[in-house]
Amino acid sequence: QVQLVESGGGLVQPGESLRLSCAASGSGFNIAAMGWYRRAPGKERELVARISNSGIINYADSVKGRFTISRDNAKNSVYLQMNSLKPEDTAVYLCNAWILRDYVYADYWGQGTQVTVAS
Repeated sequence: QVQLVESGGGLVQPGESLRLSCAASGSGFNIAAMGWYRRAPGKERELVARISNSGIINYADSVKGRFTISRDNAKNSVYLQMNSLKPEDTAVYLCNAWILRDYVYADYWGQGTQVTVAS
């Protein structure tokens, strides 16, 4: 079984920064890509940032220039540095991994971490 565990959420003021971390644990798996999604109240889940094994990165237009995704393959971990946070960034942030296990690719999700940006 593979588990994703996030950390680093919290309450910050507009303009401040947060760093989210996510680590995958388990055995017998290979991670193809990792990323972050978010789900704001009343809105659908959306992609925030994603990084593939080859280093290809995608960002949502709303976070380009403010958020940076990075990955530590040795630690099966992905990070999201969030700068210049805005109230509209308030959401539950979910770690995602596209994983090969038992010859099958599947999406795995963390439990989510709350990010609240408010004065």
